[in-house]
Amino acid sequence: MRHPKFLLIAMLFLPWITVPLLGKKEIKKFLPASLFISCVVILESYIARKHSWWWFYQKLHPKLIGEFLLIWGPFLIGSMWILKLTYGKFFTYMISNLIIDTIFTYPFVYFLQKSGISSLVRLKKYQLSLLFFLKSMLLYGFQFTIEKTKLVKG
Repeated sequence: MRHPKFLLIAMLFLPWITVPLLGKKEIKKFLPASLFISCVVILESYIARKHSWWWFYQKLHPKLIGEFLLIWGPFLIGSMWILKLTYGKFFTYMISNLIIDTIFTYPFVYFLQKSGISSLVRLKKYQLSLLFFLKSMLLYGFQFTIEKTKLVKG
């Protein structure tokens, strides 16, 4: 790809355009769980770098982790959207995550590789899918815990 940094910047900012459509109430409700899971993904990225699970060839800045733009763009905002649209309907949540994660794991990872942005190294695609599944369970569980805590307190 001729301009991979432009693509990375677009991946960071385009999801943020949809934030006003979430609504203030939903942002307040789902932002803590989305921030939590984003921090988990940052931790995961350090582990991935240590074990060479994947590699980012293109970064916005040398001091930023390669995943930075994906985490604070589509992952953070996507987590809020998926919770807004499916929270309270666990089966729908899991099916939606399965579809989105499959799209990321197969066509999008292929696109990132062909674009010269990143590639899987020691991690197979099915292992990446399993990581996404575990993170989706953790996200839902964290949101569920927040909701239960609010019910007990209030």
